[in-house]
Amino acid sequence: MFKASDDVDIAYEYHVKNGKPVILFSNSLGTDRSMWAPQVAALSDEFAIVTYDSRGHGLSGAPGGAYSLDRLSLDVLELMDFLKIETAHFCGVSLGGMVGQRLATRAAHRFQSLTLAATSPYMGPPSSWQGRIETVLAEGMEALVEAVISRWFTPAFMDVNPKQVDAVRQVFLNVHPAGYAGCCAAIRDMDMRCTARMISAQTLVVAGEKDPATPPEGHAAVLHSAIPTAQYLSLDGAHLINLEQAEKFTDALRNFVQSA
Repeated sequence: MFKASDDVDIAYEYHVKNGKPVILFSNSLGTDRSMWAPQVAALSDEFAIVTYDSRGHGLSGAPGGAYSLDRLSLDVLELMDFLKIETAHFCGVSLGGMVGQRLATRAAHRFQSLTLAATSPYMGPPSSWQGRIETVLAEGMEALVEAVISRWFTPAFMDVNPKQVDAVRQVFLNVHPAGYAGCCAAIRDMDMRCTARMISAQTLVVAGEKDPATPPEGHAAVLHSAIPTAQYLSLDGAHLINLEQAEKFTDALRNFVQSA
């Protein structure tokens, strides 16, 4: 645990591997660092790995009020400074990928590559996010959980992996409503469609072919077209593509980081 500059606790794990490249993973909205368990298990012998709970999630602090991508990205930079990590490869899903886009224009020299999965430079309209904020603050996480889970995984995956889905469901239910609402506000207020073209880092954009939360044609494809250096990978699955297609996602990430 470390304290960000605004005195909010940020929970993290650092799997140190001296002399090896660092991969820093950023979780999606409504999850925590446990979402990266397949990647940590597969890659921790080859890379130093940092996972953390985005503010408002997991064991990190959940202050009230609206968050911003500037604040969420500053949490990452402050964590890297705290751990004395000069540069890292970044990997984020959904909200994590949005944080990665902001970091790529805010502190490009700190990131050797970006893997941006199931994410977007813009998630309008703002009114839909405002509605979600009002719902979760009034009714709690239970009001959203089943609709969210149905967008995160395909029905086929849920049928075959009920225990894994239940574990993810419980993580979602344990998120503090104020923290979830704060991160929803960051997405509500975000528009990086113009700044995406300024990203210079080697970038891998990963899409889930059946993702209803960020349909590829309106999100990943837009991001891929905007970033001059971007490569594109489409996998058969929904939103939490690093879980639904864990082996293929991990292999692609490994190969991309090694070539970057």
